[in-house]
Amino acid sequence: MGNNKKAALPPRLQDWVDARKRHKLSHAQVQMARELGLNPKKLGGMDNHRQEPWKAPLPQYIEHLYARRFGRERPDVVLSIEEQARQAATKQGERKAAKAAQHRQTAMEMPGE
Repeated sequence: MGNNKKAALPPRLQDWVDARKRHKLSHAQVQMARELGLNPKKLGGMDNHRQEPWKAPLPQYIEHLYARRFGRERPDVVLSIEEQARQAATKQGERKAAKAAQHRQTAMEMPGE
């Protein structure tokens, strides 16, 4: 059952789900990292605080960067990657339906002119 959810996500979002699990990030921290424009495949280089003790742990580092750039501690609305993908799919379906309805309307008006 879990594999179906994985297959349903686009690869660019699946990379974030994998990074969330690999680096033990919360949904809010993943959303912050995405808003900052970070690359999910490059998070490992920022997360090696055990070998390099002067580095902050990755979750704290993401929160620090987010607060510095946006001037607030966390996003106003926090959604998981899966929920964002569901909302995007719903929105895309609505746009397709509206476009098809507009196309049908235009096709019905054309022969009468």
